[in-house]
Order: sequence, then structure tokens, then C-alpha cells
Amino acid sequence: MKILCIGEALIDMICTDTNTSLSKGEHFLKKTGGAPTNVAAAIAALGGKVALAAKVGKDPFGTQLIDVMKDFNVDTTFMLQDATHFTTIAFVSLMDNGERDFVFSRGADGQLSEADIASINLVDYNIVHFGSATGFLEGPLQQAYTSLLQRAIAHNCCISFDPNYRHLLFKDNTDSFVRQSWHFLKNCHFFKVSDEEAMLLTNTNTVNEAATALLQQTTATFTITLGKDGTMLGFNKHTEIIPSIPIKPIDTTGAGDAFTGAVLYQLKDMDLSAIKALTVTQWQHIIDNANKAGARTCEYMGAMEAFKFLNNQILQ
Repeated sequence: MKILCIGEALIDMICTDTNTSLSKGEHFLKKTGGAPTNVAAAIAALGGKVALAAKVGKDPFGTQLIDVMKDFNVDTTFMLQDATHFTTIAFVSLMDNGERDFVFSRGADGQLSEADIASINLVDYNIVHFGSATGFLEGPLQQAYTSLLQRAIAHNCCISFDPNYRHLLFKDNTDSFVRQSWHFLKNCHFFKVSDEEAMLLTNTNTVNEAATALLQQTTATFTITLGKDGTMLGFNKHTEIIPSIPIKPIDTTGAGDAFTGAVLYQLKDMDLSAIKALTVTQWQHIIDNANKAGARTCEYMGAMEAFKFLNNQILQ
């Protein structure tokens, strides 16, 4: 069985002048990215079978994205090139602590349509991962995103969700993001959110309040990532903290995607009933391994470069 990821594939232009604003930065490094693209690459790097549904431009950047995914052994059948829209680009500014800011120049990723993915046979996939913030912006991708969710439900796939909130994209329309996210939260079987996202989605002021609300209003197993303070696991109406892996971060880009990829890789051989039957001890082990994958990614510049150092040997 394979895992299917859907959403944006883009180019990250990373400002290598560390701790410098984009307006003052002069040196940029071109890297392939996009949250679901990163997740697919991480799964493949760990040894899983995975396909990516995304749209890129019919330009050198789009070709690079497809080539990089092929190099990771990701199935690129549904990575389509659009002759009328340029590949989406994200400009990224890194700070000394590894955190980053984004500026998006959106292009082809939003043009992936329901018709583009109609021929995907979900019988071939046991897990479908939705991890694209841009999937909630108006346009063809939004419709494709929602329709694939309904198809995944009908095919009894395990549904994974990461909202990947970006304030830059939704600063004037946060309510729409929250509303659409809840449709996925209520229909998925696993989801990952950051502490900021958890509080935004639940309209609460603390992580504990957010976790309580998520436990009450969803049936999924979930994680709330807390950086150096670990990962909160929500399972069977209870929460607990899985410790983080101490590191000195160089670049946190893609760490959450590596985490998600590691979770899904560990679920790859299970059908939905087996995933639902996992115990808290098994989930603790899965999340501990995912923390290792996320930490490893933070030690390198650029997500794809980091994923070259991922392998299933770190998942003990």
C-alpha cells in the first residue's frame, strides 16, 4: 500500500544572511519545498512508498521539483506542470534560533483541480495526507482538496491532516481558515498542530485549554508540537508529553514535515482498523521516533538536504 500526499510544491528561496530581514538580505539559496512535498520526501527517504499530487509551473523550477521528487523515489504521476502559471515561490528569512519568516509569490500550486486528480485510484492507498495551508485559499486546489477528503472517507483510508497555518496567507481571513480546518479535524484519524495553531483553532489562550477542546471535539489521535518542550500526544481523551530531542537547530524548515512523515511511515503497513486499534504505548513509541526525525532535520540547512540523512534506522 502507498501513502498519498496532496498540496503545494514550491521553491524556497532561503536568505543565507542569518538573522537578517528579507528586505536587507542579499544572498539566497534555492531549495525545493512545500509542506506536503516535504512530507512525501521524508516518507520516501525513510523507505515508504508515497505519491504526491501537486501542480507546478512548466518552467525550470517546476522541472526541478519533479526531478527532486523522482530522486527521492516519490511517485510523481500526479505532479502536473501548468504552462500558464509560474511555479510558486516562498522567500524565507532565517533567524539565529532557527525560526523563519515567509513571503509567498503564489503561482501554479493553486491550480491543481478536481479533474486533475479524478483518476487517482484510492484503492491503491491506505493513507491520505492533507498538509497544505494553500489548500484553504480560494481556487481549484481548494475544491480538489475537499473532494479528495470525501473520496478518502468513502474508501476507508486513514486520513492525516496538518493545517500548516501561515499568518501571511490568512491575516485578513482567519475565520475561513479555522472553519475549513475544523471540517478536516472532525474527519481525520491523525492530525498534527503547533501550539499556536492549537490555540487559534480552539479560540483558547493556553495549550492545555486547546488540548482539552481538541479532545472533546475530535476523535482523532493528535499531536501538538511544543518545540524544545516536547510533543503533546492526545489519545483516548488523555494527553501526555513526549520529550523532545536536544539539539542546536540550524534551520527548522521542514522539521514538522519530517515529524509527520515519520508518523505516517510507521503507519504505512496498517489498514484503518489496525491504526484505530493502536495502544497508547504504541503511539508513544511512534511519536518518540517522529521527534527523532524532526530533530535530525533541524541540523541541516534546507528540508530536502536534511531528508537525505533520514533513514529508517533512526526509528528504533
